[in-house]
Amino acid sequence: MKTRLSNSFVRVGIVVLTSLAWLAAAVAAEPQTVRLLTVGNSFSRNATHYLPDLAKAGGHTLIHRPIVVGGASLQLHAEKFRKHELDITDKAGCYTNGRSLKQELAADRWDFVTIQQASIKSHDIETYRPFAGQLRDYIKKHAPQAKLLVHQTWAYRCDDPRFTKPSGKPGEPPTREAMYRSLTDAYRTIAAELGARIIPVGDAFGLADRDAKWGYRPDAKFDFKSVRPPALPDQSHSLHVGWQWKKGKDGKQTFGMDGHHANTAGEYLGACVWYEVLFGESVVGNRFVPKGLDTAYARFLRETAHRAVANLTR
Repeated sequence: MKTRLSNSFVRVGIVVLTSLAWLAAAVAAEPQTVRLLTVGNSFSRNATHYLPDLAKAGGHTLIHRPIVVGGASLQLHAEKFRKHELDITDKAGCYTNGRSLKQELAADRWDFVTIQQASIKSHDIETYRPFAGQLRDYIKKHAPQAKLLVHQTWAYRCDDPRFTKPSGKPGEPPTREAMYRSLTDAYRTIAAELGARIIPVGDAFGLADRDAKWGYRPDAKFDFKSVRPPALPDQSHSLHVGWQWKKGKDGKQTFGMDGHHANTAGEYLGACVWYEVLFGESVVGNRFVPKGLDTAYARFLRETAHRAVANLTR
């Protein structure tokens, strides 16, 4: 009798646990609406480019208002809101749309507001202060319901001129890995000071670049001395725009390097990290893949984004 009762309890327990697991999965799959305001520059635009597509594929709604100023630092955004507070008619206190940060913060009931440092300064923690704290306080005052997130930007590509033709300035990172380590320390330090969570895009870029199979490696066989359009080196698995030909106003083609900004793969990786942080669910099974991106490589990028977020929360 006791055995039969014990078995019955076990079966009931299994049914209950199964039901709870199903309920948890159903809750996790519930559609969400996230309201996002990003205070940044071209790197925030890069990293959120595919975020609406990922949100849609995940069954969610994203309401996103980007504040983008090319090359903008934390100092620039902080100075803008201070100028607006001193004189609301001063155009220098507004963005190109004629709106101030205060107006943007009041425009919706934002769930998240993000800030970031300009990439060229990201290795130097002193450039974050006191501006990150000023922005935190201003956001808290005018959008008290919003959670502040710090967007960790990424290191430049290993063959970027910053590393191949170093300036020699004291404190300048000499390699991609050195830049990654220093910017990571800076972002983690400032996030701790602000009491904010990090969006670890830089970590994801670092993981991907160091991968033995999928990491980018410069093309050592390419002849840069006698290059002619449209020839380009092999840039497989690059997360950055890299070498490209650009046509000037005079019609001439110029061969140049952009080792700063993200290409399609980098934008996808960045958006995958943002998706996990904002929606609180794994991006690994998300079905959206940008056109032209290899499906196996895209899977690796999703898994890498998931690892970056998981590593940060351990």
